[in-house]
Amino acid sequence: MTKVYFTKILEPQSLVNIYNKLGVELTGNVAVKLHSGEEGNQNYLKPEFVKELINYVNGTVVECNTAYPGKRNTTKKHEKLMEKHGWSKYFNVDILDKEQELVLYNENGKIIKKNIVGKNMENYDSMLVLSHFKGHPMGGFGGALKNMSIGLASSKGKKYIHTGGKEKSTYLDLFSADHDSFLMAMGDACKTITDYYKDKIIYINVMVNMSVDCDCCAKAKDPCMQDIGILASTDPVALDQACIDLVYNSTDPGRDELVERIESKNGLLTIKASEEQGVGSREYELINID
Repeated sequence: MTKVYFTKILEPQSLVNIYNKLGVELTGNVAVKLHSGEEGNQNYLKPEFVKELINYVNGTVVECNTAYPGKRNTTKKHEKLMEKHGWSKYFNVDILDKEQELVLYNENGKIIKKNIVGKNMENYDSMLVLSHFKGHPMGGFGGALKNMSIGLASSKGKKYIHTGGKEKSTYLDLFSADHDSFLMAMGDACKTITDYYKDKIIYINVMVNMSVDCDCCAKAKDPCMQDIGILASTDPVALDQACIDLVYNSTDPGRDELVERIESKNGLLTIKASEEQGVGSREYELINID
């Protein structure tokens, strides 16, 4: 059974501690995939909080451009925002799709058979998927699975996943596509990433500032429930499932708002689809390291 480590202590050193508990050393050029935060968003993980861990693994912060209007849909604007949000101040930063794209294949994908990612992903030997766990206006919730599927997809790749494999699409198509196909396509995309990195990828979810909205929202709702802690695993399916379970089992009155967002968007389908693709297992052992 997959081990998921958990700590309630929300301090920078806790990220290093929980990383070490995994017993996996990320080597070579290490990519740290996180959410840079849309301009105006107040909830995204701040660079000062994750700085100790990223320096510990000698990582490069990586992101991809968005598929919707904002301050992150072109490389020039995205890099400017990365500087404004402090990422460039502390770390080397790489927009993976700033020049070209890379196509990864999943012949057994239910909705999509390929995943279009940033070509610069080829420059990294291992990856830390460092995710802010929270709600999401389309996916229901965002955690490790969304961060490595939609998050690592290029701008074109994001449209491809959102539309369930439509080769040519516009921004408006993102909101008219079959919703469950979008959720399952994320599972297909996740499989291409785990196949690519194999045992050289790990996952950490930080359960703080849990709004029903994502960090991609310029005007996100304020957090609806109290912070819970930090979780880590070598299995992204088990990790996201553990976070979901902590929300559902919480006695915080605000959990109802987050649960409603998850269920209204059928968010658990992404976890189920990822498990069916062999990305990981929903069965896990939660280990408190405090």
